[in-house]
Amino acid sequence: MQHEQLLDVIKIQSEIAQSGLDLGSVMSIVVNRTSSLIGADGAAIELAEGNEMVYRATSGLANQYLGLRLKREESLSGMCVRQNTTLLCEDANNDWRVNRQACEKIGLRSMIVMPLSHKGEAVGVLKAMSTQVSRFSGEDIKLLELLSELVAAAMFYSAKYDTNELFYQATHDGLTGLANRSLFMDRLRNEISQASRSEKSVGVLIMDMNGLKEVNDTYGHSVGDAIIKEFSSRIKACARENDTVARLGGDEFGSILSPVSCTQGIEKTIARMHEEISRPFTYEDRTYELSACIGATHCPTDGCDISTLLELADQRMYDQKRNHYQLKRSYRNQSNYSFEA
Repeated sequence: MQHEQLLDVIKIQSEIAQSGLDLGSVMSIVVNRTSSLIGADGAAIELAEGNEMVYRATSGLANQYLGLRLKREESLSGMCVRQNTTLLCEDANNDWRVNRQACEKIGLRSMIVMPLSHKGEAVGVLKAMSTQVSRFSGEDIKLLELLSELVAAAMFYSAKYDTNELFYQATHDGLTGLANRSLFMDRLRNEISQASRSEKSVGVLIMDMNGLKEVNDTYGHSVGDAIIKEFSSRIKACARENDTVARLGGDEFGSILSPVSCTQGIEKTIARMHEEISRPFTYEDRTYELSACIGATHCPTDGCDISTLLELADQRMYDQKRNHYQLKRSYRNQSNYSFEA
């Protein structure tokens, strides 16, 4: 094991410590750093939920498969959990233990699958993937073991006594209590799958808060966090019982509207959200004007491919964002500056 790689592990430990042990953040950090640490083309953390293995954090090759579900009995990850031991696949095309269809879909040929233990029980796996045959060595396994121990430690501190709490922590944002990106993608996959088999319609919203960076830079992150929590509670108040509202990261949020009758139904929801968000928010004797840009797509009108729906919603949101800041610059040139978050 090279000195530089050990230093990288120490840096990852520091990064995790700064994340405040939010389990979802820890999982994201680990899978994102796995690729550079051992030269993998992608990585995933899969948690064992019922009879399925669920992709709860992904990077690289696996990125677009966040929320993917595989049968435990039909995957190398499921075997890893059952046996609670590290497994190495040299060539997925010639390994009876793997889910061949999933491997071909993702494009992986070799992988290391390492168990993640919580209170002595394997509850998931850390998986490193490569598009090459026989890509990983014994040294790579040792390094991955160090990363798996970091995740296991975060699991312990996130849910010391309750395994059910562990899964909640892995799928919800620590600051707001909303669903995180992993759960959002999981539910979106499920809703789109159902829509493809029936006449059901689904709405997807991508939201970006306006001005959060300026709040953090001017007043500090404690104020920014308070605004994020208030924003979260307001958009949650606009949701129905079957809808999913998620914090996707930073100042980005998402919502899945299901069922939704038509695009007009989505527009009415967006109008309600803007009305709810726009009420002034007072924190520590200072008032902040909240606003957000919201991009929307509709399945089946805009298609039923998840990547297409998300990219289009994101594009529509950023079109609004550009218009918002153009108007804001114009306003600043005509009057005194007033802060907007």
